[in-house]
Amino acid sequence: MSAKSDGWFGRPVRRVEDGQLLRGRGRFVGDIERPGQLHAAFVRSPHAHARIKGIETSAALALPGVAAVLTFADLGAAARPMPPFLAKTAPKALVEFLKPEVKADDSFLLPPDKVRYAGEAVAMVIAESRYLAEDAAELVEVDYEPLPAVADVEAALQPDAPLLHEAWGDNVCVRFTVQKGDVDQAFQRADHVVRERFYVHRYTGITIETRGAVAEYDPERRELMVWSATQNAHPLRQGIAHLLGLPQFTVRVIAPDVGGGYGIKAILYPEDVLVALAALRLGRPVKWIEDRLEHLRSAIHAREQIHDIELALDADGRILGMRDRFLIDNGPYNHLGLAMPHNTVAHLMGPYRVPALWVEARCVVTNKVPAAPYRGAGRPEAVFAVDRVIDCAARQLGMDPAELRLRNSVRPDEMPYDAGLLYRDGQPLVYDSGDYPETMRRALALVDYERLRAQQAELRAQGRYLGVGTSSYVEGTGVGPFEGAVVRVDGSGKVVVYTGACSQGQGHQTVFAQICADHLGVDLADVTIVGGDTAGLTHGYGTIASRSGVTAGNAVAAAAGEVRARALKMAAQLLEAHPDDLEIRNGQVQVVGLPGRKVSLGEVAQALEPGRPRPADLQPGLEATVYYEPPTVTYTNGAHAVVVEVDVETGQVRTLKYAIAHDCGRMINPMIVEGQVHGGVAQGIGGGLFEELVYDGEGQLLTASLMDYLVPTAAEIPHFEVAHLESPSPRNPLGIKGLGEGGAISPPAAYANAVEDALAPFGVKITRGPLSPTRVRDLIAAARRQ
Repeated sequence: MSAKSDGWFGRPVRRVEDGQLLRGRGRFVGDIERPGQLHAAFVRSPHAHARIKGIETSAALALPGVAAVLTFADLGAAARPMPPFLAKTAPKALVEFLKPEVKADDSFLLPPDKVRYAGEAVAMVIAESRYLAEDAAELVEVDYEPLPAVADVEAALQPDAPLLHEAWGDNVCVRFTVQKGDVDQAFQRADHVVRERFYVHRYTGITIETRGAVAEYDPERRELMVWSATQNAHPLRQGIAHLLGLPQFTVRVIAPDVGGGYGIKAILYPEDVLVALAALRLGRPVKWIEDRLEHLRSAIHAREQIHDIELALDADGRILGMRDRFLIDNGPYNHLGLAMPHNTVAHLMGPYRVPALWVEARCVVTNKVPAAPYRGAGRPEAVFAVDRVIDCAARQLGMDPAELRLRNSVRPDEMPYDAGLLYRDGQPLVYDSGDYPETMRRALALVDYERLRAQQAELRAQGRYLGVGTSSYVEGTGVGPFEGAVVRVDGSGKVVVYTGACSQGQGHQTVFAQICADHLGVDLADVTIVGGDTAGLTHGYGTIASRSGVTAGNAVAAAAGEVRARALKMAAQLLEAHPDDLEIRNGQVQVVGLPGRKVSLGEVAQALEPGRPRPADLQPGLEATVYYEPPTVTYTNGAHAVVVEVDVETGQVRTLKYAIAHDCGRMINPMIVEGQVHGGVAQGIGGGLFEELVYDGEGQLLTASLMDYLVPTAAEIPHFEVAHLESPSPRNPLGIKGLGEGGAISPPAAYANAVEDALAPFGVKITRGPLSPTRVRDLIAAARRQ
């Protein structure tokens, strides 16, 4: 049997989905209109911490056109704790390894007695129009008893701090330690010990499309339809069914075109479920679209961590050991259990050999918006701490920071490299493949590193302060537990693929079609990809954690392979040939060497319809369903190098060059890979230079609009030079690794290193971002005073 491939895999095919999006023909949740549709608005707490003594809804209900007002008292059977979602339930092996202290933080669709952050929804108003719903929401009177708020993670640890969950006795929701090797001995025999404290500031993903949901109940079919801007259609269906007491098969969730996700749309939000509940109760469709103020005040935040990190090195600059104590500001609830703290721990060592490690992780609740993963999910935080302390160590040793990184990088001959911990899937943390030193060397070459170093002193003499910063990372990608795909050929010969992966702009319709076309032997144009629709297949997981290419891609490949085998077996009967003598080219099954003897895939599909003669061991239908369950993750790696010039009078940081070397295994589509890297770096630049969520001491968000929360535009994003390396992963048939988050991991660390390097003559030390002109100018002024 010939395994003919038309060579779609690896080609820079233009994205097939872009045509309708660029022409304004996309269909987002905001575009969905249902007959008789009602609109929802939410009453949100102005207080960061307060008891709810009562809610008076009569004035709102009296307003003509208001259909209902829902508070906790109106939830009925849905007044139960929110169920675990995605990674909240950790694998048994990981729990046994960490032995963590994890406290339950029962959160509800609407709070029963207390609000814990400003912006938390306390009531839902449903009316004939959004305008009317907003007007009615202002008529809902909530009797609050304000309570002391705590908006600082260290203040929340003090003995006299206000308690967010009184039953806990403190504000720590997760605590664990991790150790490998003899850390104390490593520090005792070290020639150099570097200790630093670094702050990773709070910011979030600003999606072009905010959150939203439309729900409609069909009593004849007994089906609840929910359209949601979610990253996880199947888990959302599960959550809705659980909270509303419905069988899962009666709930259909569709994620239509979604304008960006980045993890912000990957948790179970109360609003999605409440919209579904209202549609079910009222017997009419209900729609809710989040506005930008709501997005900044109620969609998840991310990143905020404090690291007290120590590095032990010998006289030659080789790392002997590392200690890190870090805090995570979780906001009031812990949406994903161990995911954030352990993801930080798992990526602390990066591409470096760290023989001994000790880490203490604590997640602390505060009266701020809940925190959860945002593109990178613990990795940018870990990399900021480690790559900053490595630069500090290089200065202490009088060594070039790039050389120190190369000296400690895991070599390709050490692969597979056992890092000595467990990953979040409970499997050993073992790097699968890659040439980490070469990745760094490629990035350095792209910015002409050696020449820049030679010129730096001369430029400083001219009053120009140029600096170069580097940062490296290793990223666990393609995490399980599974993803599914259905591949089906109909009588026309066209192919449809259903997958549980949901696209928010990643290019799924293109790359999955490339994989399917290759494995099935058809033209790319003959393959249609349908993702994010729970009606397409029974089980699905969704798009998070740089996983879709690995999990869904391999599921598509395996399902297409099964369909191909079925097609050849059926065609062998039709052509009176042996399956081993057949091949599939351009949708035609033909005898090898006899192209005139052929039958189309459409004819094969027709022959496999029920009631027609076929081989006894073939079931009807030319289709297959596969659930791919990865044995463990694959490890992508990358290195960033940025050259900046700092205006010491204004504090302005100007990017002169930005280079990325990146290795995500075999590339399905190099053009899409490059686009994903560019997009991730742009968001990383936002975190490094511009974006920050700032609170006052009472838990009030001060950067609650895009006038105050600065998102970089195209004018602020530099040209990128990108080098691609390909080290196939041995852990999946396609040899691929994930890449969606990689670009966002290193920019904050690289910029901090570059700016500190530029300002070395002033003795500036950077311990936090973003590096806004005001912050940089203040650092220079403080250094001059000292």
